[in-house]
Formats: sequence, structure tokens, C-alpha cells
Amino acid sequence: MALYENVEHFAGKTVENYELELGIEDPVGKIYRLAIDYDSEEGMADLIATFLEDPRVREISGIVIGLWADAYDRSSQDIVEALVAAREKLPHLTAIFLGDIISEECEISWIVQSDVSPLLAAYPQLTHFRVRGNEGLSLGALRHEKLQSLIIETGGLNPNVVREVCQSQLPELEHLELWLGIPYYGGNTTVADLQPILSGQLFPKLRYLGLRDSEIANDIAVAIATAPILDRIKVLDLSLGLLGDEGASALLASPAVAKLDKLEPI
Repeated sequence: MALYENVEHFAGKTVENYELELGIEDPVGKIYRLAIDYDSEEGMADLIATFLEDPRVREISGIVIGLWADAYDRSSQDIVEALVAAREKLPHLTAIFLGDIISEECEISWIVQSDVSPLLAAYPQLTHFRVRGNEGLSLGALRHEKLQSLIIETGGLNPNVVREVCQSQLPELEHLELWLGIPYYGGNTTVADLQPILSGQLFPKLRYLGLRDSEIANDIAVAIATAPILDRIKVLDLSLGLLGDEGASALLASPAVAKLDKLEPI
């Protein structure tokens, strides 16, 4: 499961930990993961700066940001600012994963994020964006012409972020994955909050919809069983949530669901 092991593949490429002594050996074939240990003398800002000085950094297409110091207390703002400032050094960057932090390092509900909108604005060629952690997270007024995949993993997704997603303009979006979580961790999203997505009026190229890890998976399943969005998507993913008999029965009785290529977790 994603929360217990660091990502091994991202945006179609193998992810490898960045080692200072080795540098960037395969900028085209691999994506490098930058992370520091709690007892490291070097901070994430220092590691990013070193990474950016590598003569082959201009060739990379993706970057994965792992554990930063005190991720449970210190936000990702400095990281966002460092990557924004580095946009001219990363002309081919199309994939960013901000927060590849496993539960052994920091629980997902503890990870402190920030306003990531400057990051998305700084890289107009971005096609994949994945972020883990809800505390302090904001997408702002999201408008992006190239983004194809948006994944937000949380223990409880703030309804304000869901509304930002619903108000975004992402004409190329094919994959939308939201981990909704539970109210105890801020996941107070309701079916009503999700209606703009379920209406099918957003994201004309959407093919995968994941509303995962939700305490209200049963209510979502009942609502989505007759929702217009099913006429567009190929994959519906409600995995990791509390899906009961009522929701499962509604899905299995839906002619539109039956036409999907894949339904998770059934």
C-alpha cells in the first residue's frame, strides 16, 4: 500500500533515491526521490540546492519529494518556493510528487502541506501532480492547460480543497484521485461537495475517477450509481473506503457501472 512503502514508479518511470555521491546518473530513464533523515545535518533546502547544481538536472522530467525535516510541524512552503525558483533549471519537468512520506516516517494525517498553486503555475508543461497531506493544503484558483493526472492523498481532505478542485480548469485531466478520509482528520467532504464532479460537467477528458479512503463511501456509491459522470469515465475507484451492502448493491444494479472497464473494490 502507498502509505507503507515509498513509490517505486511515477509518471511511467522508475523512482530512485538521489544519492549525493552518485549524482544524477540517468536523468531521462529515472525520476529521483529527494528525502532526508530526521538526524541528517543537511536540510531539504540544501539537498534541493545540491540537486539543482548537478550538470544533468536540466534533463530530468520528474521529481519526487520525500521526507523533509519535521514534516509534522514544518510545512512544504520552503520546498514549493525552492522548486518555483528553479523553474528555469528544470525546463523539461512534467511530473511532481510532493510528499512521498510513508507512515513509518510521518503519519499521513500529520503531514503539513502549503499553498501549492505557485508550483503548478511555475510549470506549465506539468502533466502529473501528486501530493500527500492535507494540513494547510491549498490549490488556489487552479488553471492548467496540460495537467493530465491530479492525485491528492490525505487522511481527511478539507472540503475547501474539494471545492478548489471543482472550480479548477483542467481541460486535459484524465485521472482524478481524491483520498477523502474521515472527519477526525478534517475530511468533512459531503456528497453535495462532490456533485460538480459527479455531474459530468467538469474535466471533459476524465477517464479515471478515484474517491478513495472515504468514511462516506456508501453514500458516494449510491449517488454515483446514477450520476452522469459514469457516461464519461472508464474506471471508478472507491477502494479503501467504508463501502457497505447498500452502496455495493447500488453499484451492481447500475447499467452505467456495468459498462465501466474497471470498478474498485468490487
